[in-house]
Amino acid sequence: MSKYFSLLPCFLFLLLSSCNDNADRPAIPNVLVNEQINVRSAMYPRLQQDGGYAYIAGGYKGIMVVRQSADLYYAFERTCPYDPAAACSQIEADDSNLFIIDKCCGSQFSFQGNVMAGPAVYGLRAYKTSLVGSTLYISN
Repeated sequence: MSKYFSLLPCFLFLLLSSCNDNADRPAIPNVLVNEQINVRSAMYPRLQQDGGYAYIAGGYKGIMVVRQSADLYYAFERTCPYDPAAACSQIEADDSNLFIIDKCCGSQFSFQGNVMAGPAVYGLRAYKTSLVGSTLYISN
């Protein structure tokens, strides 16, 4: 019986190490993100209203900031998770402003970063946001 208990830690380690949710995800390179913007700045007029967005530098291929409400902002990596290595792989708001699209592969995402239509099966990479006054801090 003690022989089985000695194997238990090894079995648990193998089980837990094989449960990586990101194992199948395309590899978007991890880069340091530590940005801040003034959401009331004239540089970002669309961030003055709910559903507005702005593109800023940072991340791997840029960052898209989306205003959900006056107190809630999302920040997404602009690299499409379908094929991050493709030179044309970059998300943007669709002309209708109803969803986000990668015109390279045709994947569509909601303004919350969820997949609406493929070929992408994973949502957009989200960065952490924190609003202090009118300054939005974006980090990973």
